[in-house]
Amino acid sequence: MKTKKILLPETEIPTHWYNVVADMKNKPQRMINPGTKEPLKPEDLYPLFAEELARQEFNETDTWIEIPEEVRDKYKIYRPSPLVRAYGLEKALDTPAHIYFKNESVSPVGSHKLNSALPQVYYNKLDGTTNLTTETGAGQWGTALSFAGKVFGLEIAVYMVKVSYEQKPYRRSLMQTWGAQVIPSPSMSTKSGRKALTERPNYQGSLGMAISEAIELAMQTPKCKYTLGSVLNHVSLHQTVIGLEAEKQMEMAEEYPDIVIGCFGGGSNFSGISFPFLRHVMNGDKKTRFIAAEPASCPKLTRGIFKFDFGDEAGYTPLIPMYTLGHNFAPANIHAGGLRYHGAGSIVSQLKKDNLIEAVAIPQLETFEAGVLFAQTEGIIPAPESTHAIASAIREAKKAKEEGTKKVILFNLSGHGLVDMSAYDQYLAGDLKNYEVSDSEIEKFLQS
Repeated sequence: MKTKKILLPETEIPTHWYNVVADMKNKPQRMINPGTKEPLKPEDLYPLFAEELARQEFNETDTWIEIPEEVRDKYKIYRPSPLVRAYGLEKALDTPAHIYFKNESVSPVGSHKLNSALPQVYYNKLDGTTNLTTETGAGQWGTALSFAGKVFGLEIAVYMVKVSYEQKPYRRSLMQTWGAQVIPSPSMSTKSGRKALTERPNYQGSLGMAISEAIELAMQTPKCKYTLGSVLNHVSLHQTVIGLEAEKQMEMAEEYPDIVIGCFGGGSNFSGISFPFLRHVMNGDKKTRFIAAEPASCPKLTRGIFKFDFGDEAGYTPLIPMYTLGHNFAPANIHAGGLRYHGAGSIVSQLKKDNLIEAVAIPQLETFEAGVLFAQTEGIIPAPESTHAIASAIREAKKAKEEGTKKVILFNLSGHGLVDMSAYDQYLAGDLKNYEVSDSEIEKFLQS
């Protein structure tokens, strides 16, 4: 099996994160306080978030934000991550395209999520926080925060979407091994959880509901704050280490991507791989396309509408300017739990409005077909979330063959699927199916 792995020396780990907002002609609109109807300010978030994270959330002027040395030192555990030329996949597709992937599955927690978990826990520790709450869908963010909490000595409570809590027991085991408390959501431990279960006793949960429960617990617990693994601007900022490394690695390969692809739930890994390359498009130097690959069963970018909406089900969050399916949207129980979120972050939403990025919605069976082909040709079993990016890359590689053009395609392998094998078992047994949401269902949730 022919592969080309491009590595950077440890000294090449980025020293700064890239703040794409500083370079955007049209800045994302500010989040709105639902009570006062006024735009939020950084200090409005201090009760819930670490102060430096709140400042990063609203920073529209600094293009580069320094990575604290303590965080960068922890990055050295697994960064820089490899950039790999996927010769095996290219051969199987008989395509003239050159396909590269950034392998974020090499982190201790198996995904890109640690890139933001480490700084978020670090900044909270500086503030004197002792406990953190969060939500998790498939469990990748929850495992990352659990490990980061152990690294910096903070207690972690994770509300895990109930369907994933049951589908992915080993994700739960990872979090518990690193000392976190894991609660299936909705639960009876919060007002919002009890309300949801009273109204829908068999409700299998959503990321929006898990966010509501985590925020509620944080607001009621002394020296406790809340963290989020996607959607918000400061999370996208931290993830740009991915694309910044990939930029240097593509230079080493003496190529430049025509297309950059990331799977899409709330935006963390898509932002991380794409934003550093996007700055060259915004300044007119390049013409790269950027594709966000989302599930057909949760198509907020492809079929949602742009409006101010809550980031959670209970309405505890500020109103976020986003492409959304409605904060009460109940997605199908697909295995890509990390992509089952109703809305898109404000930065990505603005970029989509400005036609600087594209979005595609991919059916579940196509993603698993792509994941199996990738495993057979490249030897890595990808997480169900990452298979969306692989499926999109395969579509583009096939187009290149039809057109007879040599495209350079870069995608982010955001995580491995070694604890998602029950999903592959179901796919191989023919027990998985596609889920399509109807226009009437979307309309119902947007009006609720």
